[in-house]
Amino acid sequence: MWTKAVLGTDVYHIIQWFLIYSILGWVVESIYMSICNRRLTNRGFVKGPICPIYGVGALTVYFLLRPVGDNLYLLYFLGCVIPTLLEYVTARLMLSIFGEVWWDYSEKPFNYKGILCLESTLAWGFYTLGLFLFLHRGVEWVVNRYSFQTGTWLGGIILLLFFLDFLHALYQKKKDSLPDSLHLLKRLSH
Repeated sequence: MWTKAVLGTDVYHIIQWFLIYSILGWVVESIYMSICNRRLTNRGFVKGPICPIYGVGALTVYFLLRPVGDNLYLLYFLGCVIPTLLEYVTARLMLSIFGEVWWDYSEKPFNYKGILCLESTLAWGFYTLGLFLFLHRGVEWVVNRYSFQTGTWLGGIILLLFFLDFLHALYQKKKDSLPDSLHLLKRLSH
């Protein structure tokens, strides 16, 4: 499984990159929000230090935009559009599954229903340039510093822990919303 090629890259590297980007995203966002909130803030859905949307976003942008990686203008423009679409789809999925979105841009100018804003869209373009100009090379360098055996062992354990953490968080979220759901059902039945 680890050596099977997907999108011209083996699964091993895709998983390693996903984990690193997800952890880096959690670190950056948690630090930023902790500064904004003036208290420690875990920005992840789960208890562990991982935000998979950053892993998904980074890899989606990397694989989709790799063919235009040398054209900085097109890379910036598409780097604004693709992550914004991903953010929109994620918000819609979260609304349908959880009834809420875990970010709110309603105080930002030029926002759309609090789930998208011009500031973030423009920032995604710069993040995309950073990904292609230096970040991905750094992530590849880190992954190539440890052995395949260490990476498969560690990657497997981290994915398992994340999956269990995710299931627990999902259960807690559903359990916490259960009284509201029961109240709503009770009101609808009368």
